[in-house]
Amino acid sequence: MTRQAFEQIVEEALAALPSEFQEHMENVLVMVEDRASCKQREAVGLEKDEDLFGLYEGVAITRRSVNETDIPRPARIWIFQEPIERHCSSRKEMIREIQDTVVHEIGHHFGLDEDEIGAIEDEYEYDDE
Repeated sequence: MTRQAFEQIVEEALAALPSEFQEHMENVLVMVEDRASCKQREAVGLEKDEDLFGLYEGVAITRRSVNETDIPRPARIWIFQEPIERHCSSRKEMIREIQDTVVHEIGHHFGLDEDEIGAIEDEYEYDDE
């Protein structure tokens, strides 16, 4: 899949978020890269044979200071194209994996743990292409 097509699917996944989530995404950069850097892989404790589809870097909304002068630097959500492509056997499967990864990383932005994110992913509805 071309980078442009991949990024378009990421954009569509973001646009499909409910408005109450979109309202809290103004200080979040969503970026697509080929793969996680060595530093990113080390930070999450991945082994050489493990893949990383996405990564949230930032301070979750639930952990931010209420002090209005304390403006955090933008959070970053990374979506990694190559591991998603390797994992998926069809375009439809790849689209779903991108959508799941976007929702998963946004869950971290909202301070959700892995179990809470899993429950949201199970309930999240996408328009099938």
